Amino acid sequence: MLEKAVNNINRSLPVPRLPEAGRPTWSRQVEFTLAGIGCAVGLGNIWRFPYLCYRSGGGAFLVPYLLMLVVLGIPLLHMELTLGQYLRRGPVMALTKACPLLKGVGMATVAISFIMCTYYNVIITWALYYMFSSFRSELLWENCNNTWNTANCTDRVTNSSSSSTASHGCVGCVSYKVLERTSGVEETGTLRWELFLLLLLAWILVYLCIFKGVKSTGKVVYFTALFPYVILLALLINNVQLPGAIDGIRFFIIPEWDKLLNVEVWINAAAQIFNSIGIGFGSLMAMASYNSYNNNILKDTLAISITNSVTSIFAGFVIFSAFGYMSHLQNVPVSEIAVDGPGLVFVVYPQAFATMPVAPLWAFLFFFMLLCLGLDSQFAMVEVMVTSLLDSYSKPILKYLKRKEFLVLVVCGSAFLLGIPNVMQVGIYVFQLMDHYTAIVSIMFLAFFEVRLSSNLLEMTGKRPNIFFRVCWWVICPALITVILVFSVIQFKPARYEDYVYPPWAQGVGWLIALASIIWIPLAAVHTLWLLPGSFTEVLYGLSVYALKGKYHIKYLEPLI
Repeated sequence: MLEKAVNNINRSLPVPRLPEAGRPTWSRQVEFTLAGIGCAVGLGNIWRFPYLCYRSGGGAFLVPYLLMLVVLGIPLLHMELTLGQYLRRGPVMALTKACPLLKGVGMATVAISFIMCTYYNVIITWALYYMFSSFRSELLWENCNNTWNTANCTDRVTNSSSSSTASHGCVGCVSYKVLERTSGVEETGTLRWELFLLLLLAWILVYLCIFKGVKSTGKVVYFTALFPYVILLALLINNVQLPGAIDGIRFFIIPEWDKLLNVEVWINAAAQIFNSIGIGFGSLMAMASYNSYNNNILKDTLAISITNSVTSIFAGFVIFSAFGYMSHLQNVPVSEIAVDGPGLVFVVYPQAFATMPVAPLWAFLFFFMLLCLGLDSQFAMVEVMVTSLLDSYSKPILKYLKRKEFLVLVVCGSAFLLGIPNVMQVGIYVFQLMDHYTAIVSIMFLAFFEVRLSSNLLEMTGKRPNIFFRVCWWVICPALITVILVFSVIQFKPARYEDYVYPPWAQGVGWLIALASIIWIPLAAVHTLWLLPGSFTEVLYGLSVYALKGKYHIKYLEPLI
């Protein structure tokens, strides 16, 4: 039975070929490293990690966080980068070659990345709005002399009983002016033309960064990946000189060891490592496919993962030093100021600028930093779609579009059009709904193909991975991923925005958004089983044996799509 099954699969697969010579590569290897750092280091490092750290025991949270980096983040990132570099394909083709039954997993990662890029660029749109609003001698939220200010606006530094945060001026008023949001998702409202034009500008910036592929991206990342650190350093130097800053930092780092007895803290650490690095979204795998075939991928793995975690910790000092300053001004505990998510960078943190010397300069630098961080992550997600389309359908695409630049234009244009609902008055509700449901299952597939990576590394590098990586891939990572999934299901809550609860039909739309990526996994598996000759049992058994054969067979597995 085994011989018949394997022979059937052998007959159905094309003759193997060497890695293609014409595939573009990074001009310098450091460009891939910087692009990977830019992709991994994003807005979540600024608005998620510091809040998660203070809520989970302050400095004590670093214990599970760094442990998860070692046993989960680094091994899984090493696996993804190796698959991309070794097979020189994006996630769809790479996972298909690794295991034909998992080609739907690659398709799911592409779907997730494309859906995310349609609404993620809205964050860049908001950053552009605030950045341009900083080009004035007095920030918009420094006073209450605007017609659009709300009743909560005050020109005095005070604590409002109606909000967990106090304010000088009204940053929330600017947010209200920007969004002009309706009462709920049931009321669409009109198009916000200012945001529409800024969204168009954001997509133009993304296109100019990636339209030449790795040749243009490799040059852009020298600035977008490095300059945010200059701004973070400048902000930290400025913040630590402010009164109360040390109290905020102390609140951030002083450990509460008893919190480590809470299982949720360890789950949060694992989830933060997983989502912060971006494992499961295909971006880093697509970028790695443009590496030279024999590049030392372990160095890049360590550089990307460690830099990502160090940036998160560094950003925590920047954010909480500002929170300490605000706490001093408002005479309220830091715990009443700290929040996570977009509200941190677009509502709460900018309040600190209002009373700083040279406030417009610091506001501009901060929102320009958000722009750089967002662009790196955004063009990485777009590159997943472009790479996957060219890997699978390069001949018909180039037959009609002639050049890759036109394909990038089509992808960016399509995502721009799909993102327009996010810049209507109902946009914030659409954004929150999509963000809540898009990536909830992106980690589902990882445990399925970890066990076969060691033989791939053997063929590429000439040596087997050490015992640490083998134990992580075969035992620790699958166990942790399973636990994360179980707790994600147990702790799952329906989408909501502030006090607004989405109606059932909107929650249903959210699940359809999630299904748009999940559905490819079973569909593609059925498609593979249908195409291969032999009975269902023979094909399934043969594929299982193939997956365990290691280095000899992986380069013979051509995509069945």
